[in-house]
Amino acid sequence: MAETQTPAPEAPKPEAPKVETPKPDEPTTPIQELWATAKAHSHPEVWGVTLADPATHVPSQIVLQKYLNANDGDIVKAKDQLTKTLDWRAKLQPLELIKKSYSKTKFEGLGYVTKYFAGEEKAAEENPETREVFTWNIYGGVKSIDETFGNLEEFINWRVALMELAVQELSLSTATKPITADYDPYKIFQVHDYKSISFLRQSPQVKAASTETIRVFATAYPELLKEKFFINVPAIMGFMYGVMKLFVAPKTIKKFHPMSNGGNLAREFGDSKVPGLGEKLPTEYGGKGADLKAEGKGPSIE
Repeated sequence: MAETQTPAPEAPKPEAPKVETPKPDEPTTPIQELWATAKAHSHPEVWGVTLADPATHVPSQIVLQKYLNANDGDIVKAKDQLTKTLDWRAKLQPLELIKKSYSKTKFEGLGYVTKYFAGEEKAAEENPETREVFTWNIYGGVKSIDETFGNLEEFINWRVALMELAVQELSLSTATKPITADYDPYKIFQVHDYKSISFLRQSPQVKAASTETIRVFATAYPELLKEKFFINVPAIMGFMYGVMKLFVAPKTIKKFHPMSNGGNLAREFGDSKVPGLGEKLPTEYGGKGADLKAEGKGPSIE
């Protein structure tokens, strides 16, 4: 009788390496990592945008992408800056500062926001390139250094309120066009007019206010500056540039333009998507538009 051989058991096949798949709530992109950081914070808002999932909420995508852009894609630095911004906004409540009134004696005529459009204002919602927003800081209008700059907290609150009014004009909370590392039309022109203020150069109050403003804005308002023009500049600018280099990124410093004659400002905007933008500016700055008191708006004063 032939023997029946039992087949040898097969050797176990090696297991295929396990591929780690992210959990549904696990961040998979830098933007999602920033969203996770924002969700973990008690303060829910930045620049009037109540943060939500950037995958489906364009306003949040814009805000978070700006923090990435400001840090050249470095997620660790972006998360740190976002956290510091959320901490600061939770403490200062900038949206509440807009609702307050400020001293007429201290701040009248010192700050304005203007906006200009190519065509209808509604069109800027879909094509934000057709809108330009300006903030104007008229430091030549300071009547008393001690009054305006003596209370640092009060000055910073007024200055933040002015910036928040300008950011509101970007309509970030209703924006429908996402940004990238290379495309971002949601930015503001800033003009600082130093006409007749050479007498400020030795003031410790002005230096303290300037230093604190630069520090706060570098942290809490990244990638919102399109270009900054310092016009009718006095000797104080040497000090200002020194402070800026301490807090402001080198690529941002490149956006700064000192000008000795404010009447030439209107010539600087030939590349704008708003046709004839320079002509829309006030006559004092080389345009044909209304003056800032008539056309601009600022924090409430009384």
